[in-house]
Formats: sequence, C-alpha cells, structure tokens
Amino acid sequence: MAKDPDARAPMDAIETPVGDRPNRPQFGSDVAALCLGALDIPYIALNPGASYRGFHDSLVNFLGNRAPRMLLCLHEEHAVAIAHGYAKVTGKAMAAAVHSNVGLMHATMAIFNAWCDRMPVLVIGATGPLDATRRRPWIEWIHTARDQGALVRDYTKWDDQPASAAAVPESFARAKWLAETVPQGPVYVNLDAGMQEGALDAPVVLPDFARLMPATDTGAGSRAIADAAALIRAARSPVFLMGRVTRSPDAWRARVALAEALGARVLTDLKVGAAFPTDHPLHAGVPGVYPSPEAARAVRDADLIVSFDWTDLDGTFAKIFDADRPTAKIIQISPDHQVHNGWSMDYQALPPADLMIAAGPDTVVPDLCAALDIPIPDAAPLPRPPVTPGDALPETVEELTVAHVAAALRRALAGERVSLSHLPLSWDGGYWPLRHPLDFLGSDGGGGVGAGPGVTVGAALALKDTDTMVVGICGDGDFLMGLTSVWTACHYRLPLLIVVVNNRSFYNDEVHQERVANQRGRPPENKWIGQRMSDPDIDLSALASAQGAEGFGPVRSVEQLTDSLARAAEVVRAGGVAVVDVHVATGYTPAFQAALKSDD
Repeated sequence: MAKDPDARAPMDAIETPVGDRPNRPQFGSDVAALCLGALDIPYIALNPGASYRGFHDSLVNFLGNRAPRMLLCLHEEHAVAIAHGYAKVTGKAMAAAVHSNVGLMHATMAIFNAWCDRMPVLVIGATGPLDATRRRPWIEWIHTARDQGALVRDYTKWDDQPASAAAVPESFARAKWLAETVPQGPVYVNLDAGMQEGALDAPVVLPDFARLMPATDTGAGSRAIADAAALIRAARSPVFLMGRVTRSPDAWRARVALAEALGARVLTDLKVGAAFPTDHPLHAGVPGVYPSPEAARAVRDADLIVSFDWTDLDGTFAKIFDADRPTAKIIQISPDHQVHNGWSMDYQALPPADLMIAAGPDTVVPDLCAALDIPIPDAAPLPRPPVTPGDALPETVEELTVAHVAAALRRALAGERVSLSHLPLSWDGGYWPLRHPLDFLGSDGGGGVGAGPGVTVGAALALKDTDTMVVGICGDGDFLMGLTSVWTACHYRLPLLIVVVNNRSFYNDEVHQERVANQRGRPPENKWIGQRMSDPDIDLSALASAQGAEGFGPVRSVEQLTDSLARAAEVVRAGGVAVVDVHVATGYTPAFQAALKSDD
C-alpha cells in the first residue's frame, strides 16, 4: 500500500508509491506518461476514471508520481480550473485529466473559461477502445465516442487522438506548443484505452522536444512599429488600454516606462490580470468590469487610443460613446483574431482601428520604447509592495458590505504580499491598489460560475514556494459550485484564503428579473423568487470545514469580521486553508450599476 502520511506532512511526502519501477516504457500509457515528464509538465490534476486506468498506472507505477505529480480532484471541472489558475500565474500549461466522454462533459465549462481567458491548459482525455472487439460489455460502449474531441473543438486551440504509442510524443509536443503559443488557450488530447493498455511491440524513442516546439516570433514588423511610433509622437493626449498581458515583471516595467515617458493616461480592466499600477497618477479612474466615469472621460478626451489586447474594445467604446464611435486615431495591438471561430462569440464586436499590429503586447511594447527612444529600467527583481491598511472601519453597521470586507481584509493582511486570484462582480477597483503583476490574476474568463475556488487552488499551487499569500474573494454561488476544490488544497497542503461575500442570492439574476419585470409592467417585487438561497441559510463555513479547511462564520458584524479575518490569516500563515463566510448586503458598484442601466 502507498504511504499514508500524517496531517503535517509536506506535499512532497503525500501519496508516495512503493515498490520497484520499470526502467523503460512497457505499455502505450508509459510512453504518454514519460512524454509529460520530458515536456516539463509539473502537475496533472485529475478525477480518476477507468478509461485512463492504464495512464493512471503509468503515472504512479512507472513515473513514481513525480514529474508530473498527481493532484486528486473531486470534480473534473475543478481539475481544469486548477490548471487554469496555475496558468494565470505562470503562463505555462499544466495537465488536467478527465474521464472519457462523461468526464469531458463535466469539464466543458472550465475549458470554456480557459478558452475565453486565453490561458494554456493541456486537457488529457480517454475513450474506450475504438477496436470494438476489445471493449468490455456495457460500460466501455457507453464511454466510447467516435469523435470525442468534437465536444470541445469549438473552444480549444487543437485536439488530437493519437492512434498508437509512437504517435503520442508528437501529439503531446504539438499540444503543449500550441497551448503556450500566443494567443494561448486550452488543448485536448484523447488517449484510446486500447492504445494505453497495449504492450509495446517495439521501443518508442522520444524525440528532441525542443526542436519540435520552436519559439515563435509574435512580434511586429518594423514598418508597423514605425507607423505606431509616428502616431504616438503626433498625439497630444494619448490613452492606453492595457488588456491581456503576462505576469512578467520586465513587461510591467516596460509598460510603465512607455506610459510615463509619453504622459499617457492608462485604463485597466478587472476582467483580466493586473497590467499597470492602479494608484499611479496616470491611471484613469479605478479598474472595473466596465469603465468608470473618470476612465470614460479620459477616452473621450483622447486624440489617440492604443489598445494593448483590450478585452471587448468595441463594447467599451459603445459604453463610452453610446451610438457613436471615437474620432481619435486607434491602434489595435492584438493577435487574438488568430483564434476566432464561428461557434463562440467570445471575440466580441469588431472594433474600429486605424492601425492593426497582429502581435502580443508584451513583445510590442519594448519595440515601441526603442523606436521612441524611451529607456526601460534594467531587468531586476520587481519590488513587491506589501498590502497597506485601507480605510478604518466603523464600529457598527446595520449590514456589512463588500467595501467593509475589503477594508477589513487589507487591515488583516497588512504587510503581506497578496495575490488576489478571483474577485466578485460587486468588487470596486478602488478597494485594493494593484502595484505588481501578481497582485490580481483576472476573472474566470467565460463567466462560468464555480471557477473561483478552483482557480484559487491553482494559483496557490503555482505560488506555494513563494512569500505570496493567495486570496480568492468569491460570491456564494461561485463558492457553492466550486467548493470541493478546497479539499484538494487541504489534501496537498496548499495554503490559501477564500473569503465568501455571501448575499444569499444569485443576485445578478435578481437584477435581470427586476429589469424584465419593469420592462413588461409586472411586479419587480417578485425578483427574488427562484434566486434566494435561504430558508434554510447554507452554512458555508461548515461546508469548508467538511473539506478539511478552517471555516469561519457566518460573519455578520464588524467585530466578527475583524476577528475572523485576523484568525484566518494566521491559519494561512501557518500553512493552512481558511474560508471566511461573510454575510453582505446585495448591490453593485456605481459604474457597474450604470453600465447595467445603459443596457435597458
């Protein structure tokens, strides 16, 4: 039997196989497992299933549960969400294994989230033997699909089903290469059960993977850079819309240098990760899902708008200019059109552009700096400012709000280096200054409720050996749909804090029901029916405790809030997992409310 470590054992001592291991691949699944290690895939999150029992055995008894190391999950959706969160920090793909067609069906929402978020994930699936003579009765027939990749083909960059062990190395190499090539995204490789379990009839020699995955030039041509530099030089009031960028400190420094040298106003967006210091004098307003009034004024006053892969550029213009579009010159820097297809409308409306640079922003900014003679600070560790205390809290309130939670959390975590892995729609960008690329990792991408906990676990996995505390702030619906991913964090000793802003409702849909009722002249007072999660209230702290976390709450007062967050922070500092359930009032930020009203 495998060792059963005590509760204080570190991650590396958990689930350690015993016995001797073969020194060469013997089965098709051994080749697949060996390829993952050779491709530097460090982890594979999975929910087990018989369709890949051969592959599972190879990970344990051939590789020894090392490189990649398994992370057992209680739902396939969470396995992919964890890989998604890992990619948000690292920009690299880890693997997630899902069982047959049914497991892939479970995982589809998380795959769609990663697709919309343009994050690399290597999803590995399996099917019953395509050779019908090798299928076990009943179960392997219902778990065999002729074209399983069709379930996710419209929201993955590529999918494959290698027919032999010899075909696996190229398949995995292409999958990882495409997943991590900008614009990034999830990929799917399906392993036939018969291929996995079949004995090798000849040795399979792994190729030189580096030569199969050459670095791709995602930069812009010199003519495009020269044209952009000319437009920027001629501008009197440029505005930069900083969108999908990496967590690279060097790229962060370059963006700041470019904006400062030109005096450009900068907008950022809570749909994606931190891209520019939000308390910088050049930052216009506060970041949000929709532009704040100050941000909208900056765009309206601009004579040049530069989009650095901004999410939904034309939608932003529609919110700011109503039926019109800006008369300012527009530079669009984005490679995103390369993955647009006819199934998903996640590409948004087609924006106007006077100059299109089909390249990633992180490669274009240094070229622009060079063309404009703007020095970029020498590469060095980017200082990571710790959390600073926010506003003082009142002694008592009738009902707690998300603003109270943010202020109390900043006080509880003052001095810590924190990475916010997830934020709710009710969050105001002014609550928490973002001063480093890891300060905020962005939203779930596809609006799939339930991603927050899993993404938080994946971020904690990527940051587990650093001085960064990972904090996910989730709504109650999001937490309830993703809560069993907390067990994975507890089991593998991944310290993290989840704060649930619990309004006991699917409140976003209450807003929609109120709007529909008002439009139809019907009673808006009924908006809560079929939305409220009460009678009985759900004990979220007990659910967290059931997963092995330290649960706090329900919190209903300022005193309880301050005390619970302080104690939860100590749990995480000691290497544990803490979940704090805070009952808050319903409501959204003024900018979000105004944006919703403008849709009427």
